[in-house]
Amino acid sequence: MDTKEILKKVRKIEIKTRRLSDHIFGGEYHSTFKGRGMTFSEVRQYQFGDDVRNIDWNVTARYNEPYVKVFEEERELTMMLMVDVSGSEFFGTEQQFKNEIITEIAATLAFSATQNNDKIGLILFSDDIELYIPPKKGRSHVLRIIRELIEFQPKSKQTNIAEALKFLRNVMKKKAIVFMMSDFIAEDYKQTLKIAAGKHDITGIRIYDKHEENIPNLGMVNMQDEESGELMLVNTSSKKVRQEYSKFYTQKVGYFKDSFAKSGAGSLSCRTDESYVKKLLGYFKTRG
Repeated sequence: MDTKEILKKVRKIEIKTRRLSDHIFGGEYHSTFKGRGMTFSEVRQYQFGDDVRNIDWNVTARYNEPYVKVFEEERELTMMLMVDVSGSEFFGTEQQFKNEIITEIAATLAFSATQNNDKIGLILFSDDIELYIPPKKGRSHVLRIIRELIEFQPKSKQTNIAEALKFLRNVMKKKAIVFMMSDFIAEDYKQTLKIAAGKHDITGIRIYDKHEENIPNLGMVNMQDEESGELMLVNTSSKKVRQEYSKFYTQKVGYFKDSFAKSGAGSLSCRTDESYVKKLLGYFKTRG
């Protein structure tokens, strides 16, 4: 993809996702993820209904009439987007690959954060940290993140979610809102997630394709593991083969749901042929 084509694609994603964040997600995001607390803003004259605990007695004594302290939400937050760029994300049998859906979701979340004047950072991971962009504010920063999501070529096709979470803990010293996007066909990350979720507000977004859930009966088929690159001849007409695969897939999904639930983190799943807009809105409303 040349630079002109990449910029065109970035612009297309910006137009689509910014409209969503402006009209739908901005308010939901703000009400779902609160700031660090309340900070003093100003004093004003007491009005009927004001909390008497907020009376500023020094100012009240000076003017001989009651004045109250006004507080406002200390809003600034940091959002960290963690995106799986392993081989299995470049799969899709519908209109879009998993990684294309992930890019749109990430862009929508980033613009929602920008609308609330929050910082956004990015971690691209496989079985190693492929790229880290420290959190910053602004549209140009978000556009850089989108560009990386579109054109980045990972060195590895494997996945290690635990390593990505360890890196997050090391680079983010203050609490952050974290969205981790992957198909979560991985294991051995439950304990690491629990530790990270004790410090950060983490949400796992599982993106999957409907044809990953079950292998159709197509006879003898050459299949390639996107992460290992291994080619194998699979007899999809065998009921036992289909059952074994279904069992393997169900275990991985169960591990994902159980790990996030027990760690206190949030989670949602979205199929490539479903509306991620509805899924995200539903999640925000439940959280809010």
